[in-house]
Amino acid sequence: MGTFKIEGGIRLKGDVTPQGAKNEALQVLCPALLTSEKVRVTNIPDIIDVNKLITLLGNLGVKIQKNGPGDYTFQADEVNVDYLKTDAFKKEGGSLRGSIMIVGPLLARFGCGYIPKPGGDKIGRRRLDTHFEGFINLGAKFRYEREDHFYGVEIDGRLKGAYMLLDEASVTGTANIVMAAVLAEGTTTIYNAACEPYLQQLCKMLNSMGAKITGVGSNLLTIEGVESLGGCEHRILPDMIEIGSWIGLAAMTRSEITIKNVSWDNLGVIPSVFRKLGITLERRGDDIYIPTHENYEVKTDIDGSILTIADAPWPGFTPDLLSIVLVTATQANGDVLIHQKMFESRLFFVDKLIDMGAKIMLCDPHRAVVMGHNFKSQLKATVMSSPDIRAGISLLIAALSAKGTSTIQNIEQIDRGYERIDERLRALGANIVRV
Repeated sequence: MGTFKIEGGIRLKGDVTPQGAKNEALQVLCPALLTSEKVRVTNIPDIIDVNKLITLLGNLGVKIQKNGPGDYTFQADEVNVDYLKTDAFKKEGGSLRGSIMIVGPLLARFGCGYIPKPGGDKIGRRRLDTHFEGFINLGAKFRYEREDHFYGVEIDGRLKGAYMLLDEASVTGTANIVMAAVLAEGTTTIYNAACEPYLQQLCKMLNSMGAKITGVGSNLLTIEGVESLGGCEHRILPDMIEIGSWIGLAAMTRSEITIKNVSWDNLGVIPSVFRKLGITLERRGDDIYIPTHENYEVKTDIDGSILTIADAPWPGFTPDLLSIVLVTATQANGDVLIHQKMFESRLFFVDKLIDMGAKIMLCDPHRAVVMGHNFKSQLKATVMSSPDIRAGISLLIAALSAKGTSTIQNIEQIDRGYERIDERLRALGANIVRV
């Protein structure tokens, strides 16, 4: 297990360019399985979770060529579907939640898709029902081997288009069903579909391969099935979660930072949520400039009640940034109620912040009230462990702002989602060492 040693209380300065979006990469690498032609994807982040998926595709027989940093060409003209039934696949697929995304393309093109119970963050129950109910609606037969926690879907012939109303607007569920439906016979209509920018990117990519998807950007998708798909080139968006992390870090450490090439048009309400915390963000072309903050004051609701920041399906506020908002609020001037609706274990890292001196009241598994210090009291350095990707980066932000030297263990969790984070922080002037 790796460890970060961080000397806190240092103001940072400089420019940073966000990595390619992790959540998009885990989706847009999988359409390579839908065609025998070459698919080139650029701006792929060099992080553990994405690299695991690339390795998994290679083990399935996909030919992979690295053209340069973050630039890969994939060709799935000799896929070994039998690999899905091996013990090696059960172990490999079970270590990565993103492995679920291969099931839809494999089912559509080869008539079967299998996956062990996927791993990933331990942030609460993360159901797969939406994925498999969608496949069943398209005509697939579902199987579950309880003893091995092994899921499968199979069909003889082609999938059949269908109307479906999703029980939840699952991003990965929608993506998986869309990838299956593009090669189905007839028309598929998906209502209550997710419409996040990453899902929009996937649909645009599929359309460039010859798919016929309309309604992109809305919660009602219509897919006219086609016989086959061709190759394409696709560039991944900058990671909005990392962009939000840099915003929170700049405010907490009183740093002057410019975040380059953020794709403002795809950030949704993220800038306005941080502005509600009192953080100044300036748009400079496609960059975000954050000046040095001596303090930032929370904006109350119109009637004077406490500010509540909650997650919601897009275009609402992404749940992946609530941990960042929570830690940033610990030095705000004012109080904030954080309401994490989706995952019941995602707020359980706040005890580490409380140990550092933050004033946080955990109301229940989903809600926490943060009473900001307004920089009148600096957080204290401590030893802690990273429980998941977003909590890990939140603890790192806290450590960078704290008095003294902190230790963060289990940093592989942070590496799963953030590319060379220690190197990039050092470039801004941070004192952080990987042990």
